[in-house]
Amino acid sequence: MAERFTPSVEKPSDFDAFWDGVLTELDAVPAAPTLDPNPLRSTEFSTCYSLYLTSIGPYRLYAYYNVPRGDGPFPAILHTPAYASVVTQTPFEERQHYVSMALCARGQRLSDKPFAASYPGLAIVGIEEPATYIYRGIVADTVRAIDFLLGRREVNARKITLVGGDTALFGAALRPRVSAVICADPAFYAVPDLAPRTSAYPQEEWNEYRRTYPTKAPAMLRTLSYFDPLFFAPRIKADVRMSVGPPSALFNRVTAEPLARAIAGKVDVDERTGYGYLDYRRMIAWRDAHTR
Repeated sequence: MAERFTPSVEKPSDFDAFWDGVLTELDAVPAAPTLDPNPLRSTEFSTCYSLYLTSIGPYRLYAYYNVPRGDGPFPAILHTPAYASVVTQTPFEERQHYVSMALCARGQRLSDKPFAASYPGLAIVGIEEPATYIYRGIVADTVRAIDFLLGRREVNARKITLVGGDTALFGAALRPRVSAVICADPAFYAVPDLAPRTSAYPQEEWNEYRRTYPTKAPAMLRTLSYFDPLFFAPRIKADVRMSVGPPSALFNRVTAEPLARAIAGKVDVDERTGYGYLDYRRMIAWRDAHTR
């Protein structure tokens, strides 16, 4: 019998109401965008701007925002927040053909006032309740960035791609006008089943929390169930490229299968070879086929 993986996590009964409430709260906060030219990050083929947006809280965010020179509208790529303190400028070759944006979510550097995140540490901030969990705000930040792109004249709103992990899937679910997603190794997926198999972060933050506060573990897992991409998947209409590791990896073809099957859009599962350049070229080929 072929190996199968069945996540044990259960969808909260108020999952949809919870996220609809977040979107309602976000809609009530003016984005108040400000674009300041960033000559240091600009090139002969693209202009970079320091972009400031307001998300729920209210919380002021920073992003690198790049616009190719020439006549638009252009397809757009948003690099959604990852588990990392520093967000870098978008790839050089990408800026030649795409409006490209790298968002610094709350807590990440350049968006770290008044809250400066610790790594490790971010993944358990406010984890006692879904309404206080830091990632509730980070997901809202991601949606705010998507909304900015959807409203720009230089952006082809029918060709917006999200690149990242969990936050790319969350963003595509909550803003189904997104056309494509390039996703790798979502950490919030099947946490009760997969996190104990690894000591990598951010999963190890949840493992440590369970060991340190065993009586609080059920509440933590309940909170994390609101952020499991498996329950966002039916809302995702975009084409999705899902990058997985080899059979020995935590997120591989077998463990990814239930998530890939649940996504409403077309999903291409790509197993990494371990040769970074070859894997990158395959990703670029998929991206260009779905964005131009």
